[in-house]
Amino acid sequence: MSQDPALPTAAATRAAKYTGALPHHDRFDYQPITRRADYAWPNGARLAVYLGFNLEHFAFGEGMGACIGPAAPHPDVLNHAWREYGNRVGAWRCLELFDQLGLPSCTLLNTALYDHCPELVAASVARGDELVGHGHTNSERQADMEEDAEARLLADCRAAILRHSGTVPSGWLSPWISESRSTPDLLAEAGYDYTLNWCHDDQPVRMRTRSGRTLWSIPYPQELNDIPMIVARQMNMPDFARMIVDNADEMLEQSRAQPLVMGLALHPYIVGQPHRLRHLRGALSHLAGMRDRGDVWFTRPGEICAHMQTIAVPC
Repeated sequence: MSQDPALPTAAATRAAKYTGALPHHDRFDYQPITRRADYAWPNGARLAVYLGFNLEHFAFGEGMGACIGPAAPHPDVLNHAWREYGNRVGAWRCLELFDQLGLPSCTLLNTALYDHCPELVAASVARGDELVGHGHTNSERQADMEEDAEARLLADCRAAILRHSGTVPSGWLSPWISESRSTPDLLAEAGYDYTLNWCHDDQPVRMRTRSGRTLWSIPYPQELNDIPMIVARQMNMPDFARMIVDNADEMLEQSRAQPLVMGLALHPYIVGQPHRLRHLRGALSHLAGMRDRGDVWFTRPGEICAHMQTIAVPC
């Protein structure tokens, strides 16, 4: 029996898989970094720099968490206690260092810390640091949630920060950078102005949402970040500190052509360890020197977002 000529052949069907556009998020269009409108940061600097300081709390005996050693059956005392060092010791040492260098920071906050160690959150607030929503705990992730539950999480975290610290967070970073397909829509509908989840650019990008309300994507690093580098790739701290310096110097040179954003992601249970803090001190001193010379705008992501809201940048 001959095949109906109107029906595709098996070969044609296979070939069709390798043609045409792939599924797309439709949050923003592709635009090369070399073809962007020019603008300036508030102080005339070309490079904006911020510290993303992750303050996190983890459930004991359940859920997710970074590991210094092989994950063990719960209760995983080794890895839980290592992470808790950050809240008890490491974060305080980091805040002392930030104070010594006069560096602002944004605190990426698990709201479970209001119950666990409110003194630590209060210390960040007293410094004038920006509070960014970072879930209730890093023991769970948003991609596992139904949409109603995720919407409640975003609203509850926003309300908790307002209730305890008297400020409404304008930004969000999902625990584990985990999103559902609706996360940007839900963030916009909950009143957030920006997300740090996407690491696809060195400039802020305007994101489309189903409500029509703009959500800004502010660059957040997944390489200049101590968890991927030190935990996952097992980089030592001298090399990570050198990476911070090299990244800043190279981006400063690149920023002569256009304004750029450099974020640095830190977790106190990692960089708050004394042997790592010593090298972080040198790297942050280098950034502070760049600020003192007027080479960079040392800021917070909320201020970057607020500035972008005054600029006409297409999706």
